[in-house]
Amino acid sequence: MPMVRIDTTDEWTQKDVLLAGEIIYEVLLEVFSVPENDKFQIINRHPKENLNIAPHFHGNEYSDKILIIQIFLNQGRTAELKKKFYKELMSRLVKSLVCRPDDIFVNLVEVTKDNWSFGNGLAQLAD
Repeated sequence: MPMVRIDTTDEWTQKDVLLAGEIIYEVLLEVFSVPENDKFQIINRHPKENLNIAPHFHGNEYSDKILIIQIFLNQGRTAELKKKFYKELMSRLVKSLVCRPDDIFVNLVEVTKDNWSFGNGLAQLAD
């Protein structure tokens, strides 16, 4: 049940950020076993001056091509599975987009199943 936000600068082409979205979707399918066609993505390219990012944090050096990826998903995955997800996502993005590993910032936001409505005013996943 993930919803993905990708925020980055207009240093990226629309084609490349759409490819990033496809890679994220593939890794979600493979590592987190999300259902097929469960793809809801919001992609925003901003003028670089509209992102107020520190140049470095936790040993990472960020460039104007930072990818800020926020994923809202159901709670319950282990820390080990999340680490596997981060590694696999970074590896594929670096390989396919020729980007820097430091520029891949990922934030997972876990929610309970009753926090989703996929339409018609229903909470399709609620117990």
